[in-house]
Amino acid sequence: MTISAYGADEGEIARDVAENAIRRTLYRYCRGIDRRDFELVRACYHPDALDDHGDYLGGVDGFLEYAESTLRRFERTMHFMGNILVEVELAADFARSEAYAMAFHRLRASEKKPLRDFVVGLRYVDDFEKRDVGWRIANRICVFEWSRIDPVGEGPFSFGAAHTMGLHGKDDTVFRERLKPVIEDKKSR
Repeated sequence: MTISAYGADEGEIARDVAENAIRRTLYRYCRGIDRRDFELVRACYHPDALDDHGDYLGGVDGFLEYAESTLRRFERTMHFMGNILVEVELAADFARSEAYAMAFHRLRASEKKPLRDFVVGLRYVDDFEKRDVGWRIANRICVFEWSRIDPVGEGPFSFGAAHTMGLHGKDDTVFRERLKPVIEDKKSR
């Protein structure tokens, strides 16, 4: 056993590296879903992965079609990860993760229904495997805990032209190479 300068042995360091890679994959999944970047979502899964999302059960390609179709009905979404527990079996290149999440969905107003927020409390329970491309989801089950739908009322504050709003796709602020030109452009208007 080799001890690092930080007092951790190589196994602990390898486990920490694996856990970090898995957490980053979970965060990239959320970005991909919320920005509608389905290739980023695809990159979170191994090609032969299975996904059980309740309304959808099957492979990655089918899940991406399902997600793209389902997300069209929402004006915006925001997935928030809370507790993430990752249990790594380094010798097997396997890990189980349990990620508590809240998924916020803004439902558009229609002739029959007002603008509403659909909020879901769930856990992503994932089997991760490390293969040639690194740690990716091999199998996922969404475990649902609760949901609610709330009408969006008139609040004391609304966003105006001065506020930068989130966008779907590569035009979102997070994909800009640098932020300073965006800020300077906004200042000049």
